[in-house]
Amino acid sequence: MSYFLFVLHGLTLALVWFLGVNGVATLLVIAVAVRLTRQSQVRTPRFWLGLRLLPAAVSIGLVAAVFLPSYWKYEPRDYAEGFDVTLATAALVAFVVGASAIARGAAGWVRASNRAQGWLETARPLALAGTSMRAFEIDADTPIVALVGIVRPRLFLTRSVVGTLTGEELAASVAHELGHWRALDNLKRLAMRAAPDCLAMTSVAGDLERRWASASEHVADRDACDRVSAADRGRARCALASAIVKVARMTPPMAPTAEPISTLVGGGDIESRVRSLLDDGTPVDARPRSRRRWIGAGLAIAALAFGYAPLLRVVHLATEILVHTLP
Repeated sequence: MSYFLFVLHGLTLALVWFLGVNGVATLLVIAVAVRLTRQSQVRTPRFWLGLRLLPAAVSIGLVAAVFLPSYWKYEPRDYAEGFDVTLATAALVAFVVGASAIARGAAGWVRASNRAQGWLETARPLALAGTSMRAFEIDADTPIVALVGIVRPRLFLTRSVVGTLTGEELAASVAHELGHWRALDNLKRLAMRAAPDCLAMTSVAGDLERRWASASEHVADRDACDRVSAADRGRARCALASAIVKVARMTPPMAPTAEPISTLVGGGDIESRVRSLLDDGTPVDARPRSRRRWIGAGLAIAALAFGYAPLLRVVHLATEILVHTLP
């Protein structure tokens, strides 16, 4: 019985730590996001994705890598503090945050799956040059060029799009969607949707996801054009820009999808994408220098290795203070 109480008490404290760290990280992300709205600097999809997932990643990482080992190492097995209403309430809130995230992710996945199944009911297989990915031509009121799925992706194109685009434009559109597939953008959409954090309850989460989607569209555009030879790159950029404009004119205004589905005109500003594609200058690679990232990661790992044991002790002491000072 004492071991059961030990485990139950540990899970309760883990949820409390998760909620506290998550809340602090959420406030930090909100502050950074508000400051970034005043800047015009171009950011990569990786930056926006990292900022959006930061509260969930930090809180889960700290609980799993620091609190649980600390609790297991220093907490006596034969003793557990009595029931505390404040701790139990905080743990319940953390549980609700996690359960809500799972529900959001599952709902997004189910909606995407149902939409794909609905399209498949009237779909016809479509042979596309340059890819062995399964592709289908469908009848739908809204023009669609969409990539659905993560493990077994499928391409869906409406009959109106196939009939309107030229061969070059269609090939460029497909290459754009393949860029989303190579970048695992549908998985990233699902991760943001299912992130267990307090940030999801704020408008900042949606803003970060829209910024990520916009940056991802630019990257997929660039990837589609960089896959062809240098001699054909100019034509590919013009073809993709033309395809984007044609599909955008056929598509009624709609909010970006929250489902793990990537579309040709589902995210980002059309004007900026077309302007970037038609720019004769060499695209600027906005990615940070990989060497700098590796150096930073190495220093962080070294600091963690040297300070890990003392950190476990500090976290345990902080937990004891927390338990004994909460009302």
